[in-house]
Amino acid sequence: MELLRLLGWALRSALFYAGFLSLVILMSTVACLLFFLPFRMLQRIATTGNHLSMTWLRLTCGINIIVSGQHNVPEGPCLILSNHQSTWETFYLQWFFQPASVILKRGLMWIPLFGWALALMQPIAIKRSNPAKAIRYVLKQGAKRLAAGNKIVIYPEGTRVSPEALGEFKTSGAALARNAGVPIVPVAHNAGHYWTKDSFIKKPGTIHLQIGPAIDSRSGDARELTKQARTWIENAL
Repeated sequence: MELLRLLGWALRSALFYAGFLSLVILMSTVACLLFFLPFRMLQRIATTGNHLSMTWLRLTCGINIIVSGQHNVPEGPCLILSNHQSTWETFYLQWFFQPASVILKRGLMWIPLFGWALALMQPIAIKRSNPAKAIRYVLKQGAKRLAAGNKIVIYPEGTRVSPEALGEFKTSGAALARNAGVPIVPVAHNAGHYWTKDSFIKKPGTIHLQIGPAIDSRSGDARELTKQARTWIENAL
């Protein structure tokens, strides 16, 4: 029975990826063709593919999404600090929190179509080989993105972590929020239980995305703010 269940999950996952990759290619092409549109309009169009991918995920793999705490999201720019368990959040949060800029590896933007479309989404692209330079770049470019009214999504763990653990948080995100005078919004989710980081198979279930109360970035230094956000996320998981 267990083998049959795994086989069913594998077949449903293969069906999901067929549609998912098709949507990525389609929406990346659309974004590149519409490069001349204003950023917010272009992101709204491009991330429609993210939203459709989540619908396809539910239909093929039986993974539902429940969001709570939407009222905690400020109208204007803010810093989103989220735990990082899978690929799921990189697609969903960019759509949910738009207009949003995300921090990503610069190498991703060299991928034909997909990377070019990413470059149009006003990301903050960094080279991880030079951490000190990357932090300075995040602070400089992040300030510009926030000044333009964007929200910034940061995964302070720096890499995907198993759902059984919560990694150490880097303080650069909180430092950026404090320098720019924008609130910090902690976000917790359990996507790693269903869209696991090292497996092709997607498991049916419900992803719970919880959005915490905004933290006043003037209430402490970067280390204290980071600790406050991490504590909320840890308690929410």
